[in-house]
Amino acid sequence: MNSKTLHWSPRAAVAYATILIALIAFSDWRVEINATLGFLYIFPMMLLGTVLDWWQLVLAAVFCTFLSDRLDPFPMEMESARDVLIFLTLGVTGLLSFSLTRSYRREQERLAAQHAAEEQLKFLIETSPAAILTMTAGGEILLGNPAAHRLLGVVKGSLAGKKIARYIPALGSIPSVDETTKIFRTEMQTRGQRDDGEVFLADIFFSTYSTPAGPRLAAMVLDTSEHLREREETSLQQLLAGSRILVAAVSHEIRNVCGAIGMMHENLIRKGSLKGDQDFEALGSLVETLSKISSLELKRSAGAAQSSSTDLNEVLTDLRIVLEQICEESDIQLHWSVPEKLPFVRADRHSLMQVLLNLAKNSQRALEPAVQKIIYVAVGPGPDGVSIRFTDTGAGIPAGQKIFQPLQKGADATGLGLYLSRAFMRSFQGDLRHDAQHPGCSFVLELAIATDSELNEDASPTTPTA
Repeated sequence: MNSKTLHWSPRAAVAYATILIALIAFSDWRVEINATLGFLYIFPMMLLGTVLDWWQLVLAAVFCTFLSDRLDPFPMEMESARDVLIFLTLGVTGLLSFSLTRSYRREQERLAAQHAAEEQLKFLIETSPAAILTMTAGGEILLGNPAAHRLLGVVKGSLAGKKIARYIPALGSIPSVDETTKIFRTEMQTRGQRDDGEVFLADIFFSTYSTPAGPRLAAMVLDTSEHLREREETSLQQLLAGSRILVAAVSHEIRNVCGAIGMMHENLIRKGSLKGDQDFEALGSLVETLSKISSLELKRSAGAAQSSSTDLNEVLTDLRIVLEQICEESDIQLHWSVPEKLPFVRADRHSLMQVLLNLAKNSQRALEPAVQKIIYVAVGPGPDGVSIRFTDTGAGIPAGQKIFQPLQKGADATGLGLYLSRAFMRSFQGDLRHDAQHPGCSFVLELAIATDSELNEDASPTTPTA
């Protein structure tokens, strides 16, 4: 019996079986030989076994046995044994066909369900916006969906056979199930690199597992560079909002003092004498207070970032991720000249990132009307540590403008950005200055290298989780 027979409709199978039974019965009746043709009924029984239930098959076997007994009689002493033998043969044949048919159809249903599930899973992977990769224990990429090719910036179908460490080094260092008894089902955040060298921040969900072909690693990678940019810009906006409140409070006090000075001044005019007058002495005290308030700087708070250390390479890598997004949106070219190895510097990581991001936003605004839009970021040795030069090809800053004073008239935004940026730099013994001699608009950040004691103080043991 071939597989096509199993796909016949019940009506067709019963019709063919009926025709076969009729032909066999007619032949058994008309052909006179010294042998019975009753065994031929096994063929229609096989057909009936594909569509009938077990009790119907038993009735069909009884009917075929009856036909064989009536149409081809044996001697009386052998008739009963022959009938039993024919019935058992036909019944077992029908039930065996019934059992095989049910098993075959269950397997076909299972395969169809499995195929449908595989098709749905394949469709989900192919259309997923998240990059999905499978790799060997050695970090060789086996499969990657279209999103993985887009994320890593390679031609579709060219990822197979490449090393994942070329794009995401952290994934290449995960031990396989052959190297450790621990099975990983976890996530991590790390930095990746596209085929053209562009850096991005990635959230990775990965797991290790075993197959007959060897240990495997599966990973789902999400590009979170935009989230990093939004987080840093939100932090900057919150910082500036708090600073505006601070400056508003100071301005209020200055207005109060100025009002008091005006009143004292009017009193002195009415009296016509200044010498030895108490109001005159009060005026001097108010003027001194006003001078102190107007020259107020952002003081370094107790326990500030004076003794903290920061990995400059990590800060600049995050800055590059944000800058590449900004430059892409504004059609700005980014020239990046940063050594691969940079020292730890004395700085607060968050504050330093805000200073760099403020310079980037200022450059973005300054380059809007420019014909040539380029931002240069270069790192080199400074007078007492490391120097970061941030330059754009904008119109530059007019000579004589006091750019580091707050609330300047004609400022693009609040006028607090550069004032606060320099205050942050000085809070961890660095500095921010404008280099007017350099073409375009160029700012230089001076940072001190962290000492060994500061590195040891900030170091803390980390325990990997799986």
